[in-house]
Amino acid sequence: MNIDVTSYDSLERIADLVRQQHNSLDTTRLSPVDGFQTRTVTLETLMREVTECLAESFRHRPAQDFPMLCFACGKARVGSTALSNLFGMTGMPSYYQPLKAMLRDALVGNALTPWIVPSAADEPNIFSKETIGPYVLAESLFNPLKLLIEAGYPRHRLHLIALDREPASALASWLEKLISRAPESTLLAHYVVAALSAVRVASYARQQDVPVTHYVYEVSKEAISSVRVLFDRLGISGSFTENAVTSWREPGQEQANNARVIFPSEAAIYKVPNLHTSDSAYRYQRRVTTSLSQAQLDVLERCGVNDAYRASVAACVRDLDLNAATSAHLFGDWLATAA
Repeated sequence: MNIDVTSYDSLERIADLVRQQHNSLDTTRLSPVDGFQTRTVTLETLMREVTECLAESFRHRPAQDFPMLCFACGKARVGSTALSNLFGMTGMPSYYQPLKAMLRDALVGNALTPWIVPSAADEPNIFSKETIGPYVLAESLFNPLKLLIEAGYPRHRLHLIALDREPASALASWLEKLISRAPESTLLAHYVVAALSAVRVASYARQQDVPVTHYVYEVSKEAISSVRVLFDRLGISGSFTENAVTSWREPGQEQANNARVIFPSEAAIYKVPNLHTSDSAYRYQRRVTTSLSQAQLDVLERCGVNDAYRASVAACVRDLDLNAATSAHLFGDWLATAA
């Protein structure tokens, strides 16, 4: 897909296609990108290759052998890594974007290694997070939930946690943390695509009768109460402890104890220095947005990213049953325009 990412008009056109869930996004040939993609390939082909690899480990298993999967998905830089740590602290296996790791292998023509999911007899509940974006269009457009379902993961063993974060804060994080890997104009374009693609994932979940809970990063301002409600929604209230939210280190430990977070093997180019902050608890981290230009902020409004976030806020308030005072505290002015 030849997109002039320096052109805001071009970006608005592709944003329209993503919002429309247009079939051309699946069949357009995506060009190589230095270091990240060596093949000219369509998203449809990449999705099929990953699906077929996953199916090798899924197809011979009875439905009851699959654990309940709390599957978190959203655009990159929405606090998903902290959420992975939190779930890992409960003792639950917590997987760090295993499907995107497979997609990235497919982008460079490597042999794919399937994600081996434990038996429900050993692990009745597991967590996995996937983020959309940031470096190439394929990973900004892919639907990881579709990969799972088409490979044979039983729908009734899935619960989507639809993640989001205030748009300017997330974009500022992309531009600050990822600028060593891609130009600013590319990151802006892929951010818009990824933010709108996350909406497609939630829409797909509803079409497939997969339960959805919207969980917006700003609720971590009230971390304990928000996580408690989230766990209730997921049917795993018995796994909730306040310590899993507030105490990630034992006395004297320098690093958080996240031994149950399971990372995939990835190429060195994806190891970005200081990408994730080290913390001792699950908590809200404010991101300064003064570095963003007015033109960049205007893009978020014109391309529908702000509207997508407003919808996420409204859904999160509904799903977590937040009262008016708490909602106003968490979301401020966004609440008045949420729909």
